[in-house]
Amino acid sequence: MPFHATIMFVAGIGIPILAALNAQLGTRIGSPAAAAAILFVVAFLAAAATTLGTGPAALLRAPAQPKHLFLAGLLVAFYVLSITYIAPTFGVGNAVFFVLIGQLVSAALIDQFGLFGARQEALSATRATGIAVMALGVWITQRA
Repeated sequence: MPFHATIMFVAGIGIPILAALNAQLGTRIGSPAAAAAILFVVAFLAAAATTLGTGPAALLRAPAQPKHLFLAGLLVAFYVLSITYIAPTFGVGNAVFFVLIGQLVSAALIDQFGLFGARQEALSATRATGIAVMALGVWITQRA
């Protein structure tokens, strides 16, 4: 498996683990929002340490960037808050199932139209079939 694919595979493994751990923390402390805040503090510290180790000068270029690019932070907050709140009652598998379906649809649209500066890649019939098969596979794994 190529390096980039391996890294993203491992990141994918982490998503349901993140959901399960943070949902459990939110349940134990009685606040999904507080659990999300704790997660972001830990994530911030990890990202800050990585930034210091790889070159903090990039932070100086951030203020000059288009402001809409910072909305990504709101999207990750929405994801973490929603999965931390929903997973304990809906189930980690069910929550991640719908996250994956949403990712498949939005990724196809982003690639099709080259949105947000992404490399444009047409949604061919073969690719659409592959996405449908992936979605079907995710659905099959969640059937009771």
